[in-house]
Amino acid sequence: MADTIDSAVSKDNLFIPLIDFSHFTSGTASEKKAAADAVLKGFQQAGFIYLKNHTIPLPDVENAFNYSAKFFARPQSQKDELEWYSPEANRGYVQQGREKVTDLIDKEDVAALRGDVPDLKESLEIGREGEENCPNMWPDKFDEEGKTFKEYMIGFHDQCKRLHAQVMRAVALGLGIEESWFDSFTDRGDNTLRLLHYPAVAKDVFKRSDGRMQVRAGEHSDYGSITLLFQDARGGLQVKSPQNTFVDATPIPGTIVVNAGDLLARWSNDTIKSTKHRVIEPPPNPDQATPGDKYPPRYSIAYFCNPNFGRTIDAIPGTYADVKDKKYESVNSGEYLVQRLTATY
Repeated sequence: MADTIDSAVSKDNLFIPLIDFSHFTSGTASEKKAAADAVLKGFQQAGFIYLKNHTIPLPDVENAFNYSAKFFARPQSQKDELEWYSPEANRGYVQQGREKVTDLIDKEDVAALRGDVPDLKESLEIGREGEENCPNMWPDKFDEEGKTFKEYMIGFHDQCKRLHAQVMRAVALGLGIEESWFDSFTDRGDNTLRLLHYPAVAKDVFKRSDGRMQVRAGEHSDYGSITLLFQDARGGLQVKSPQNTFVDATPIPGTIVVNAGDLLARWSNDTIKSTKHRVIEPPPNPDQATPGDKYPPRYSIAYFCNPNFGRTIDAIPGTYADVKDKKYESVNSGEYLVQRLTATY
């Protein structure tokens, strides 16, 4: 079982395990328990894990990236017709500069940060299909390719939903509670599939005269339970270490990076970490970049997982000894997410 806990990242006291997830989904009882323990330990110590041999076929991931690139290559006028329209829905196209990922809550503080150090990315947010009064913003009205895109992304959203449920079952088994304990929190799939495009950008953008670091996506922790992150080969994701440094989470072919979010940390009574991370332009020094006056584009796909929006989130059994040891009051999952998104946009 040694290959279940190989290291994906090990630097500055940050150890992110590389876990063979097939041991959980199809291994022996002892392999399954060891994999579950590795998942939980990774979330507890680093807030991040890498999964290999997961349940989403690699050709499907490659197709998702190809469809994503084609979407972002559409005319700006088409993308603008699909504009993101509310934090309650959290669906639609987000043009570069509109969102500023951050841990700040006050809208004025976020706006000031957005104006000073904008995130250099555009995205399409795709929620659970069929949600009343919260339609997804599809390009199917434009052409046949848009219809194919819609069909594929609905299917990919469902694939990620199933993996979300499996990872949470691993967390439950690691915690020593009933493996199906989270199933009633994950069955609706109130999750967001985010397609991300970091456009080609002039190198000079990263040479700020004020000494501040221009980033592709600012330092932040995620809001929900877990995030499934699919990286391209460009890299740029960095995770904050216990030594307060940012460490490269280098892409490993065929893997998914999974990190715990703020709501899972709260749900676990802070026994699980929601670790800050950011996206920079690799390499960080523009003078060491590839020849030419621009950095090439970068793509990634994030699947933000949340407990069903109608559920109340209270400390998970086994994460506290007595009621007085609970660190947080209970909170509604959907209301919590809307509060965070309202500040971000």
